[in-house]
Amino acid sequence: MNKEYYVYILTNKNNTTLYVGVTNNVERRLYEHRMGLVDGFTKKYKLHKLVYVEETNEVDSAIAREKQIKGWTRKKKEDLINSINPKWEDLLPSG
Repeated sequence: MNKEYYVYILTNKNNTTLYVGVTNNVERRLYEHRMGLVDGFTKKYKLHKLVYVEETNEVDSAIAREKQIKGWTRKKKEDLINSINPKWEDLLPSG
């Protein structure tokens, strides 16, 4: 049975702050971020907009990719987001 893992990037409403994370359930994790259930960086900066997500079925690959992207410059992260979401729209809008 294959499990899915996701590397994602969140931002705030003004796209000024970025957060890179990894999860096995994007919908649940985003709900936790949006409801303030996750203390720390995302709660402090109100990072509720999902602007990038990629999927893998290997947890080690997801963690390695998260670390890789976290080490990138802001510009390189922006280029990655722009490659799939040039308007920086919320990929999982709240209903």
